[in-house]
Amino acid sequence: MDTNQPISTEAKAGSKFNLFEFVRETRREINKVTWPSRKETLVTTVWIVGMAIAVGLFFFVIDYLLGIAISHILGMAR
Repeated sequence: MDTNQPISTEAKAGSKFNLFEFVRETRREINKVTWPSRKETLVTTVWIVGMAIAVGLFFFVIDYLLGIAISHILGMAR
């Protein structure tokens, strides 16, 4: 089904669901997808894991430093 065309009155009226038509249209849409290459997937995965580690370390350090600061402010320093 072309997304630029309006839905027919039959579809709006609740026509019967046709499984074979659904599967055929699904395969047609899947063939339109541009899938990433193995290299693109690997590079993207490495970036995501690296950024997740960097953000985790950043928040760990901020949490640690704020914990020390609050302990000093409240007079509970070790």
